[in-house]
Amino acid sequence: MKPVLTAAQSAALDEAATEPVEILMERAGLGVALAAVRMGIGYGSNVIVLAGPGNNGGDGYVAARYLHNRGVAVRVHALADPRSNAAKRAAQSARESGVPVRSWTGPVGSDLIIDALFGAGFRGNLPDTVIPWARSSGRVLSIDVASGLSATDGSSGGSTFRAERTVTFHAKKVGHFVGIGPDVSGVVEVVDIGLSAADGEFFHCEESDAPLPERARTAHKWSAGSVAVVGGAPGMTGAALLTAWSALGAGAGSVSIVCPADAQATYAGSAPGVLTHGVGQGDRFATEDAIEALGHVARFDVLAVGPGLGPGVDGFVRLLLERWNRPVVLDADGINALHDPDLLRNRTAPTIITPHAGEFKRLTGGPTGYVEAAAFARETGATVLLKGNPTFVAGDELWVVDSGGPELATIGTGDVLTGVTAAFLASGMVHEVAARSAAFWHGKTGISLAGRENVTAPALAREVRRVIR
Repeated sequence: MKPVLTAAQSAALDEAATEPVEILMERAGLGVALAAVRMGIGYGSNVIVLAGPGNNGGDGYVAARYLHNRGVAVRVHALADPRSNAAKRAAQSARESGVPVRSWTGPVGSDLIIDALFGAGFRGNLPDTVIPWARSSGRVLSIDVASGLSATDGSSGGSTFRAERTVTFHAKKVGHFVGIGPDVSGVVEVVDIGLSAADGEFFHCEESDAPLPERARTAHKWSAGSVAVVGGAPGMTGAALLTAWSALGAGAGSVSIVCPADAQATYAGSAPGVLTHGVGQGDRFATEDAIEALGHVARFDVLAVGPGLGPGVDGFVRLLLERWNRPVVLDADGINALHDPDLLRNRTAPTIITPHAGEFKRLTGGPTGYVEAAAFARETGATVLLKGNPTFVAGDELWVVDSGGPELATIGTGDVLTGVTAAFLASGMVHEVAARSAAFWHGKTGISLAGRENVTAPALAREVRRVIR
């Protein structure tokens, strides 16, 4: 459970440090030097440290000294003289160790550029004299945050260094996850330099934060968790089928598809192991069909409402939410049919909604981001799984999930996520944990599959069975 900090939170953490800045700087610089070694820098390598005037530059001077002592041909290009006493001492120590410190020049060739210019406190645009370095093609190791990037919101006013690796301290920063941050930060390493614990903007979900369902030795198909998928109208049957397959693959013991009567025959030969219930008289859901649907699924633990549900189902969804007093996962057309947030506020059982950015914007009529997702969760009591890269899960706590990548940007992968989420929820997990874990393992499944083939939703649904066990 690791916090993610804004620039202001990071600065407050530094201010609250009980150890001298010089000691913290020494640890930080050593961490940077070791990261450079892990990048292949060793005896005889040519390294340039770009040092700014603040403590970020001080970290760079320390790293330069350690690398010089290992036989690296390292030199510092100073943008300006150090300002803080700690940075001045670090620069002096580097010089006394034999590190050449030169005045600022344009880009020159090297095996590695260490970007020690500005760090998490940077705001605005890079100075004109720095931009040529930011645009150069060399390998870059950034300290704390790639220079030019906002640590608070991942924005950039212009040119930004594009790091292969970033070494940050105590905790990752918000800017590493949002905006252009993931594109310019490379692999982000966290180095512990002895700062105290801190409250963050949100938490970063790692594998230890994403438990998998467990089955008792005596489990049977109903005790392992049961999911009813409500959707799959004609022309959209694949969505409900992907959700059902994924729920089974993620551990649900029993899964049913509740669909319009005209679509039921479609599933007979294509979904062995999945129960089906046709409702109504035609090819779409009418409002009154909700009562019949609820009668069919009385034994189930969780409703997954929305995959392939179709248009014009506002009344149908309203009745389901009002009369079903057990957990619901609301996705796709189910979210699009939700025009009254009071339907979520009035529910006593857990509700997870899984919108992508467009669906969330239509739902709220406002901006889309983790701040808005957290506000909507507070106002309605629902858990919001805001899909994207990264994904945010908002409930009583706010989490960022970055286990997946662009391979998931293909039709139907959201239906797979709905099935995994519903299965985890049906297993008895707390709803917020179920949403967070489902998002994490959905991402891992995509990465696993992408290592062998192009990701498609049917293949992803099959991969769920292999990865989540």
